[in-house]
Amino acid sequence: MIRSGRLRLEVCEARAPGEVLEALCRELLLLAELAPAECETTLLVHPWALTDFAEFNEFLADCDAAVAGLGLEGTLQVASFHPQYQFAGTRPDDVGNCTNRSPYPTLHLLREDSIAEAVDAGADADAICDANVRALQLLGPGGWARLWRD
Repeated sequence: MIRSGRLRLEVCEARAPGEVLEALCRELLLLAELAPAECETTLLVHPWALTDFAEFNEFLADCDAAVAGLGLEGTLQVASFHPQYQFAGTRPDDVGNCTNRSPYPTLHLLREDSIAEAVDAGADADAICDANVRALQLLGPGGWARLWRD
């Protein structure tokens, strides 16, 4: 399904990591074939597989290998979101982890040219991430929980 003409949202019913990897490869090839004006980015949501964060985190190496194996390095990349996302060196309850949390395990397929355009236009990815973490810290766990509840 393509939303707003540029975002593809695909829900994968896979129950096993290998099936998610197959779906990822299909989505990578599809996104690579489409012009950015047709589809800029893809969210591959897989609610039934890789629900354990440690397993999901290990799976990300397979995602990178798939991008390389399909000859798409330098063209596409995969960002990750998970309900229990935890950055290295943080505690599980650190509200900063919420910048990469999502209701379900999700792989975000991004065009590297689009990232480069944003950087060229003055976007600083590290500064954006830092600002997001600071905003969450100001909001606090209670404020974050209220946002999810409301």
